[in-house]
Amino acid sequence: MEPAGPEPSLYTVKALLILDSLGQRLLAKYYDSTFPTAKEQAAFERSIFLQTHRAGGEVACLEGLTVLCRSSVDLFFYVVGGCQENELMLSAVLACLLDTLGHLLRVILESDPQQVIQRLSLRAPEPAAYGFVLFDYLAGGSERRDPGGHE
Repeated sequence: MEPAGPEPSLYTVKALLILDSLGQRLLAKYYDSTFPTAKEQAAFERSIFLQTHRAGGEVACLEGLTVLCRSSVDLFFYVVGGCQENELMLSAVLACLLDTLGHLLRVILESDPQQVIQRLSLRAPEPAAYGFVLFDYLAGGSERRDPGGHE
């Protein structure tokens, strides 16, 4: 008996995109070969921007994909999943991305260059159980130490 739809996969996110107010790419990460070339990626990004930048909704279906969009000031954040993907799961990924960027970028409010450099210096986090190293580090759960032994 043939399966009715695509095989289930743990790879629920096909792409993460950040576009500016003109639809130009600021950051893009594609996790599969749905759009293998830069030209195809640029065309897809233009297409979703034109469909979502004026619309009030945050969920769109385009080219057989589920696209969630959220705008903040003059940036547009996108999470792209398969056509059968759960919008709530993709929404959770988008919320996590926005919250993480908000935490990482709050340092911009600092005006002392030495403080900015100190806060932005990336150090290897201590190993965490079950592979949650990145989330632990981003959430500030791991101790940050000065490699020279200074506090």
